[in-house]
Amino acid sequence: MANLILFNKPYQVLSQFTDDRAGEPRATLAQWLDHPGFYPAGRLDYDSEGLLLLTNEGALQHRIASPDAKMPKTYWAQVEGDIPDRSLAQLAQGVNLKDGPTRPAVARRLSAPELWERTPPVRYRQSVPTSWVELTITEGRNRQVRRMTAAVGYPTLRLIRYRIGNWTLDGLQPGQFRTETIHLPRAPGTGKPGPRKPGPGHPQRHRRPRRT
Repeated sequence: MANLILFNKPYQVLSQFTDDRAGEPRATLAQWLDHPGFYPAGRLDYDSEGLLLLTNEGALQHRIASPDAKMPKTYWAQVEGDIPDRSLAQLAQGVNLKDGPTRPAVARRLSAPELWERTPPVRYRQSVPTSWVELTITEGRNRQVRRMTAAVGYPTLRLIRYRIGNWTLDGLQPGQFRTETIHLPRAPGTGKPGPRKPGPGHPQRHRRPRRT
């Protein structure tokens, strides 16, 4: 049995419980979550928002975060400019980055989603339109989505992770979370927990951030 936390990470919050950088302190998960023994299954950039999964079970953490599992992750990216079909096709086919070509992805144009206001907001320029892209990838390279959209000429202005595997942000506002209990049956012949689809969870109100 494993316990899972689905957390909507706000903008400019570290995907860890402590900030080991010297200087001005940054917001961490500890300001919203008080769950000893839970650790993030993967990461989400400081300047990105959205779904972050945490668990107290190593096997589940590995299944979610391991590159070998190729668990799909869906992002909503607001990009600078009106992205055309040919650029979406490039993203879908894979693009060449400095650390090598990306795997094929699923890329489509997205109507502007109904979202919470970001603080601070994305800088608005009347002369430069923006558009939204939904991108599903099966890798987890550093800042991969931002680098992919930049590689096809459309830099990302705002990035939200909506889905990891079967888990989504639905019903969660920034700083809110819900918990799920997942049974991991023993995989035949291995003695190790095997995967099972998650059950429904319930959102919980976020804690008020501590003053720093």
